[in-house]
Amino acid sequence: MTGNILVGTASWTEPTLIKSGRFYPADAKSPEDRLRFYSSQFPIVELDSSFYGMPSFNNSVLWVNRTPSHFTFDIKLFRTLTLHQTPLKALPAKVRRDAEPLANKAGNVYYADLPEEVREELWRIFLEGLEPLRSAGRLGYLLFQLPPWGVKNRENVAHLQRALQRLDGYEVAVEFRHASWLGERSRASTVAMLREMNVPMVIVDEPQGFSSSMPLLWEATSTDLAVVRFHGHNDEMWTKKGLPTSALRFNYLYSEQELEEFVEPIQELASRTKQVHAMFNNCYEDKAQVNARKFREMLGD
Repeated sequence: MTGNILVGTASWTEPTLIKSGRFYPADAKSPEDRLRFYSSQFPIVELDSSFYGMPSFNNSVLWVNRTPSHFTFDIKLFRTLTLHQTPLKALPAKVRRDAEPLANKAGNVYYADLPEEVREELWRIFLEGLEPLRSAGRLGYLLFQLPPWGVKNRENVAHLQRALQRLDGYEVAVEFRHASWLGERSRASTVAMLREMNVPMVIVDEPQGFSSSMPLLWEATSTDLAVVRFHGHNDEMWTKKGLPTSALRFNYLYSEQELEEFVEPIQELASRTKQVHAMFNNCYEDKAQVNARKFREMLGD
């Protein structure tokens, strides 16, 4: 396999993965056991729990100690920082009291409504929690995933640019989820903006025909890193409300023929960037792991 292509999956603790009993050995019963096993199978993982709650310094130390020295953690940014609604209970205790008067009727707060000192504290807490990974050279990209309603407008562009400036020195990958960013009229300016900042635009394979659907664009907007996320094609569940688990949206197993079609484009990306992260996010039961293993074989690993 080309040495600069890392293939992995999103999450190693997804409940349906554990319940399936098909990936982890029977004796891998603890989070530590599972991470040690996962990191023996893949060189990289994407952490999504950091979207729902702040990563902790102590957990980062444990993750470093429980994985090989070459293993990389990609980290999803905390939801408030990427303009998602955030339940008060998800906020760190030290800022919750200041944010409580700003919550809406549903008990959620938004970044735009928070005082500047609260925003600064959220950024500080998030990055502090990742410092053990960063200092050990184990931190990959920070995933800046905009919400599906995050249209391309002056305010959202400004927020993204300010966030990228704040995260100078970190590798940040941006995933858009509203058609206004990559429609025919706006695509060129969006790509040019990221290319000018040398920031990778996440290349996504996902269901089409929805307002959140992004076209599959094999654009390398950074010379340092390209990121490809495979969401599967469960069209029926993609935007369905009231699912018992969000994992059902990703209940999709890529066929070998589908995977074959990705080999050449990803190898081409690898020729234009220092590293490619190919991350399978079809995380229902062990489907991501099955596909990631097969894809590594196809790349010659």
